[in-house]
Amino acid sequence: MDPGKSFSAAEEEATDSVSTKPEEVAAYQSSEAKQAKLQSMLAALLDDPILADVPRKPSLADVDTLINLELGSAMRLTVVKLDGTSFDVAMLNTATVKDLKMAIRKKTDEIEQEKMGHRHISWKHIWDNYCLTHQNEKLIDDNSVLSSNGICNNSKVYFSPHVMSRVYRKHSRRRKHRFFHGLHRKIKL
Repeated sequence: MDPGKSFSAAEEEATDSVSTKPEEVAAYQSSEAKQAKLQSMLAALLDDPILADVPRKPSLADVDTLINLELGSAMRLTVVKLDGTSFDVAMLNTATVKDLKMAIRKKTDEIEQEKMGHRHISWKHIWDNYCLTHQNEKLIDDNSVLSSNGICNNSKVYFSPHVMSRVYRKHSRRRKHRFFHGLHRKIKL
């Protein structure tokens, strides 16, 4: 190999990489500028009073639910907390109690994040000790559809204290007792 040829090939590669670098930088800067412009437009849109119900960082599902709300295939529910304060959530007409609980969790986390920063809420503890009610009927079955419980657009759902009876608990003492009782009989034989 000729040393002059290898140097010129390396020189060509260097000039090629140098020539693409400014293009890449320009593309990156224009992409960054587009992203900043998009974020500023989104912030301006969300400050509009008409769009006050859109979350600050909307997901595609949030936007879809709000569109369905305008089309009439979704409903807006008011959730009243134990202290009397309330907030609204939008749900599809086919939503279940479990979907409502997830929407309440998401909305509460957003509210807490805005007011107090990051804070952990034990939702397992909340759902073990409290339940949702509508017209004095407890919404205990997570798989039941909201509309089958009489919930429609502009309905109010309340938090209420709830003590779960042993009928609903899956792991009871009786099962444990039967297991050890069976062992006790085998030992005596």
